[in-house]
This record gives sequence, structure tokens and C-alpha cells, in this order.
Amino acid sequence: MRMKKKKHGSERIKLLSALMIDDIKEIAENRAEIYGNDKPLRIEIGCGKGDFVCGKSEKESEYNYLAIEKILDVCTLAVENYAKGRGLGTLASNGGWQKTNGEIYPLGEVCPFEKEELGNVRFMVGDAKELLPSLPDSCADAIFVNFCDPWPKKGHTKRRLTYIEFLKMYSRLLTPNGRFYFKTDNRSLFDFSLEEVENSPLTLEYHTFDLHNSEMDAENIRTEYERNFSAKGFSINMLIAKNNK
Repeated sequence: MRMKKKKHGSERIKLLSALMIDDIKEIAENRAEIYGNDKPLRIEIGCGKGDFVCGKSEKESEYNYLAIEKILDVCTLAVENYAKGRGLGTLASNGGWQKTNGEIYPLGEVCPFEKEELGNVRFMVGDAKELLPSLPDSCADAIFVNFCDPWPKKGHTKRRLTYIEFLKMYSRLLTPNGRFYFKTDNRSLFDFSLEEVENSPLTLEYHTFDLHNSEMDAENIRTEYERNFSAKGFSINMLIAKNNK
């Protein structure tokens, strides 16, 4: 289901632009400046409302995270959810942003923060297919894809984020022994993904057709989508693939 367009979405995300990256090349050229440290980088493709990256970044704070989302209104919610979780404030009654000290910044302005307040996640709006090629080799410790569009029509195979050409790109971006993590409720997409991994530079390290009843669930960060579909009786599939280079 397509999300209803958010009122003032671009202005809302501008308020929290300190958490945004406008140019993917900044990651390659100024990563230590962006995050304030040189911790290993992890990438989530299609972060949705931010449930996964918010939970993962808090639980495994020894990494930096780049969360990419194609749809601006969805990314707006993800950035706002992360900012709230970080204690950076909340939406003001007038639609602006209210910091925890009570200061209110109206729509159209940029809310200032100290770099150390921002934590270990930065967000970017854009299509991963267009953005990721600009990143350097071996720049990421892990890549996560959760509940992406299954593109079920045969003619749309190449759009699937587990298509062989995407997997080759992930392998280039991953460090030696880096991992690719994939979750989906769509069994057809999962079966396709298993076959693609077998023909890719990655090695299948683990997979399950029922994540929530597996040994991996204890470490699993459940997204809103995941919780909803699991409640409806859908099994969640998961795979982990290791980079061979």
C-alpha cells in the first residue's frame, strides 16, 4: 500500500538535515567528518520508517550506519523516528521541530545540533541502484535489505534487490568476509534470492524459512512491516551471505 503523501515532507526533513547526506560521494571522501569517527560502515537499502536501523544502531553502536530510502515521505518518518529515539526532540505543534530544551524551529529552518548528539546513523533519499556505484570498494562491513519490493513479474527480475547484478555490487562494496543480510515474507522472492546468491561472488552462510522460530530470532530487529505480516501468519525468511573476496 502506497503511503499517503506527508504534508510539508520536504520542509520537515530539512529541519533535521544535520542527519541527512545529500551527495553519496561524501561517504567516500568525508566519512570520518560526517560521523565524527572512523568506525566501520554498515548500509541499509530501503530503510522504510527506520525501525530496523534505529534498533540496530542502538544495539550495535560500534558501527556507523547509512540508511537509504527511495521515497522522501517515508525517509522523513525514519529521520524523525531516529531523532526522537536519540532524544533530539519531537515534532512541534506548529509542524516545526521542538528540541528537548524547549527551543522551537519552524518549517523551512534547519535545526542545529552538536555533532556528538547525532549518533551513528545518517540518512539519504535516493535509488540505491543509482547511488551505490559511487561508493568505493570494500567500504561497508555489512549490507542489509529488509522486505523490499518483490517485483513479481518476470519482466521485472532485474529490479529485484537480490538480482545477480546487485549481489555483484554488494560484493564489491563489502569488505573481505563482510556480510549481506536479507529478510522477506515473500517465499517466491526468497527462493529466487537463494538461487542468485549461489551464482554470485557471495557464499550462502545461513538461511531460514521461519526466522521467528529460529535461533537467529533472539538477535533479530523486527520492523513494523515484519510484525504486521507475522501477526497475519506469514513466515519470515532470512539469509546471510558472506563476501568471498
